[in-house]
Amino acid sequence: MLLADLGRRIRESREKRGLKQNDIAHALQISPQAVSKWERGENGPDITLLPTLSKLLGVSLDWLLGAYDQDLDVFEATVFVSSLHGAYGKSVGMPPRDYAAWANGILYQVSEAALRHDGVPIKYMGDEFLCFFSGLHHALRALEAARLARELISEPKMLKIGLSSGEIYLGKIGHPDYARPDIMGETVNLGFLTMNWADEQAKSGAAATAATAEQYAQEFVRGKIKSVTFKNFSRPVRIQELAI
Repeated sequence: MLLADLGRRIRESREKRGLKQNDIAHALQISPQAVSKWERGENGPDITLLPTLSKLLGVSLDWLLGAYDQDLDVFEATVFVSSLHGAYGKSVGMPPRDYAAWANGILYQVSEAALRHDGVPIKYMGDEFLCFFSGLHHALRALEAARLARELISEPKMLKIGLSSGEIYLGKIGHPDYARPDIMGETVNLGFLTMNWADEQAKSGAAATAATAEQYAQEFVRGKIKSVTFKNFSRPVRIQELAI
């Protein structure tokens, strides 16, 4: 297989997913320059990166290597969700442009915290932020990003965070002319539910599913694991407050 062919497949798959070279680099914990060289056919990915790269691009490893086509768009990751407590009340008392500037200042810092730990930002929804971490130690990196986000922003108590680990779907959602990359699935839903629980129940305003937090309990969590029943959710969810 020629490196030029591999590079073309990587570029075409990345663009089809609506991802940037920086997104691939962050997810794989490599430099954007390395991804650029792959796509130009100057060299190829390390063999240890190929399985994760194929899942990130939504193609089979065989297709990536030129064997046959089989889409793959589901992989293990940790979802990071955040919002700003009291943002609605603040928006009521501020001119729209001033409110946008205030929200953007905080969202910028939260995004920087995620990027520094190789997270992949997906979208902003008003004051909410959604991203994911994949690859090696994705749960630990998400926890570190959550801690850093609190350290960076000027109003840390306003920032509410939910983390959830498991399988996610990555792909374009919506009308083909307007679709952008998005993530979906139970793991994403649990991220939002965990954030809302943290906003109401956790003194720290941050929480994670046990699948995300329990292996790092001494450093990142406080208190006991809670078994939480969410409306319209099929089973209790084990959640732990984060000490960040």
